[in-house]
Amino acid sequence: MSLTTTLLDPARQPAVVADFASVVEAEVGDKSGLSGTVIKTAYAAVKKVSPSVIESALTKLLPDFAAALDPFWTEFSAQGPGDFGQFLAARGDAVGDALLAVTDAKAESTTQPALRKAYSSLRGKAKENVVAALPRVGAAVQKNAA
Repeated sequence: MSLTTTLLDPARQPAVVADFASVVEAEVGDKSGLSGTVIKTAYAAVKKVSPSVIESALTKLLPDFAAALDPFWTEFSAQGPGDFGQFLAARGDAVGDALLAVTDAKAESTTQPALRKAYSSLRGKAKENVVAALPRVGAAVQKNAA
């Protein structure tokens, strides 16, 4: 069974979205310095406008994220037991590019200028942040795909 099919299973999807929302919360919480302050401020502003925006966005993005991770999961699964987070982190550039291709396409197609502007302002550091999150992303995937 493909990773996409597993993660999008209606019985699992709410838990998958909740786990990915926890990953986002943890990653934002770990940020420091000037860029961390910018990320935390933007995140707080978005959550204030719509407290469920992260879960809603993850629900919409999950099919494309799962499809982007599917080839990595297939390769990982063929190797036998292991830590999917470490596997993803070891392939950070490729995985980061695959996941950002999803968000770039969504940002490009949005009809909401405020969202496009917010995404654009954070995009410069996005790959660095995505790669840093891969151990947690992999753990969430592995937990829900088991």
